Amino acid sequence: MAEMSPNATLDDIVFANRNKAYGAFTLRKGYRADVTKATLIGAALFLLAMFSPAIISKFASDDKEELVEVNVDLMNIPPPPIDPAEPPPPPPPPIEQPKVNTVKFLPPEVKKDEEVPEETPPPTVEEIKEAVVANKTIEGDPNANEIIVAPEAVAAPSKGVVVEAAPEPEKIFTVVEQQPEFQGGASEMYKYLNKNIKYPSAASRANVSGRVFMSFVVNVDGSITDVQVLKGLGFGCDEEAMRVVKAMPKWKPGKQSGRAVRVKFNLPINFQLE
Repeated sequence: MAEMSPNATLDDIVFANRNKAYGAFTLRKGYRADVTKATLIGAALFLLAMFSPAIISKFASDDKEELVEVNVDLMNIPPPPIDPAEPPPPPPPPIEQPKVNTVKFLPPEVKKDEEVPEETPPPTVEEIKEAVVANKTIEGDPNANEIIVAPEAVAAPSKGVVVEAAPEPEKIFTVVEQQPEFQGGASEMYKYLNKNIKYPSAASRANVSGRVFMSFVVNVDGSITDVQVLKGLGFGCDEEAMRVVKAMPKWKPGKQSGRAVRVKFNLPINFQLE
């Protein structure tokens, strides 16, 4: 066995008396250099992967145009320049409204005999039906919707002529001076409810009890209309409450300024198991 030099490495000891040209010896001799080189390349690739987004964004931001936000006050925009030599635009043509047929009918006025002009016969009933009473006669459109009221015109003579305003639709009040009332008062109303309400079988089986809040309108003749359930219980209680309220006799109507009016009334009906 050949003697080993004092500076021999581990590779020299392992490959002593062996074929060093086979390749394994060369690989072991360059192992450290290869590991170092691989480590540096890996570190470089890792750093490149870490900082590549920042590098790409920097180059991309340089290509983008810088956007500048400008606040524009529309109230301070100067008006467009006006050419003094250019004539102003012509005004729009006036819209002619259709005229309404009128019949001359002046109110009576006390004057001296010498100041009384020649009398003009009053208009006939047929003329008044198709025209409006005014201080002069004008031929207009009989189908026009516009009504011309002359400041000098007065009401027609009251003798033999009765002018009635068109009746307004009945207003429904919620608060009035005199509230509607069941015939006989609240005690008679609760007697009526206790006598006529039949506890629904579904509510009895489910042991359901509580209140059903009803709403209805008492007309000027005391009749009940527009019956609604504001808050119900279900299980047939709502339908039973509506049936009993609709079958109520006429109430005493509510009054406002001494006149009977339609009033909306709210009534809770209690369903309680004994």
